[in-house]
Amino acid sequence: MDEPRALNIVTALANGVNPQTGEVFDGDSPYQSAEIVRALFMAVRALQAQHARRRPDAPANAGKPWTPEEDAELLEAFDRGTPMAAIAQAHARTLAGIQARLERNNRLEPRYEFRSSQRPAAQDRPVG
Repeated sequence: MDEPRALNIVTALANGVNPQTGEVFDGDSPYQSAEIVRALFMAVRALQAQHARRRPDAPANAGKPWTPEEDAELLEAFDRGTPMAAIAQAHARTLAGIQARLERNNRLEPRYEFRSSQRPAAQDRPVG
């Protein structure tokens, strides 16, 4: 399911409306409970914020979780020598996302070793 569709569904539920029929839920429906309505509106705001953070030109799968099947396809393509740009395009992800995943799967060495402070060591920081 795509994000806009999910947002429409959750928004309808938060407004007490059945997203399939457009009918307003009865007063005794869980979707009319104040606590549930507040939770649904929190979910709406979270989905909106997630959508707003995404760059408009970002690939479709950028930032999404990797499935085990997609991981296997990534590693097979990399091991065959497929260029990383082609792998990124095939998976609808950024080059940085492909590199990070290959690092996570021990196919590439990490670019930087970060200390607990999350700052690069002095010799790794850019000069200037």
